[in-house]
Amino acid sequence: MEDKMRIGFISSYPPVECGIATYTQYLTDELRKKGVDTYIVSHYGSQGKNVFPAFDYDDPDFSDKSFSMMMRFTPDIVHIQHEFGLYSGKFGLNIIPLILNFRLIDIPVITTLHTVYKDMPKEHKIITDAIVRNSIKVIVHENYQKDTLLNVIDKSFEDKIAVIPHGSRVIKEIDNAKKILNLPDNSIVLTQIGYFRPSKNFETTIDIFNELANKYENILLVIAGKIRGIEHREYRDIIFKKIEESPFKNRIYLIRGQLSQSSFDTVISASDIIILPYKINSQSGILAHCLAFGKPVVSSATLSMVQTFEKSKSGFACNTLEEYIEKTAALIEDESLRKSMSINAKIYVKNEISWDIIANKHIELYKKLTKVNINLDNIITLD
Repeated sequence: MEDKMRIGFISSYPPVECGIATYTQYLTDELRKKGVDTYIVSHYGSQGKNVFPAFDYDDPDFSDKSFSMMMRFTPDIVHIQHEFGLYSGKFGLNIIPLILNFRLIDIPVITTLHTVYKDMPKEHKIITDAIVRNSIKVIVHENYQKDTLLNVIDKSFEDKIAVIPHGSRVIKEIDNAKKILNLPDNSIVLTQIGYFRPSKNFETTIDIFNELANKYENILLVIAGKIRGIEHREYRDIIFKKIEESPFKNRIYLIRGQLSQSSFDTVISASDIIILPYKINSQSGILAHCLAFGKPVVSSATLSMVQTFEKSKSGFACNTLEEYIEKTAALIEDESLRKSMSINAKIYVKNEISWDIIANKHIELYKKLTKVNINLDNIITLD
């Protein structure tokens, strides 16, 4: 018999509002289906199977609290889901002593770096350097992120860095989604969804719609999202004012507030074209959801988006407003192009980034790190 691996996660987790929380939920759910024993030590407010809230975002003793809670479960590996705003200290600095605590007692730490910008700020570089050096393995989602780490930290760490893409569900669209949202069945719906923050560039999506709405009378715009806590209130108000001043505001639908997974899925299902004009991004969970539902995407030409579209053939990456307008118009006019990109997206998800595939890649990595070579014939392992 083969004993189960026990993996302890340090991460945010639902219903805490966070893309990393959703990522961890999908990954751990899939790992459990495959027989991996998982425990999640998370922020206050988290709930779920084997989820143990132990700290808050600004706890000065975050490292001690997390370490103490995790040690109750005697993990074979600790897997940290890292984002700079998730843990305490300046830029989440207190994640470093936590990693060192586990290292001191020979518990291997894997860290998934969800944010690796090509132009890395000094503060990010200092903390990322310490994470890479002290983790037994580091996971990133894109090849360019691995290249970035090797360039800004140390090329000798190449074997330490693994590339595992952001996972995606294999899921069917919700029937009658437009009807559920009271959108006309014959409309072509352009959508941007996500948190209201300047880097998401919602104003460009509104500009694109305003430029196209006069020519294409059957298009609508859905803006769905909210601010996180009290962040970016001024930016949210700018977006609302821009919607109010649009000459086509009667064809703009605003969906405010935190969306449940079902509501989120309904909005994406009702959409025909997704617009993601991000000013900066490292990788996008929103994009993964759009691919799952087979939605063609028009996005900014960040490295993450460009590389995904090269592999999936499911969208256009743009550099200028004129390009956005041109590519969005092409999708509006050509239903066969939309269908082709939709098929491509679903094939890409099924064959390359489904959570089943992504979980298997993690298990393969876990097994390599927990393998023990011992020359004994009489070994008994228990379930």
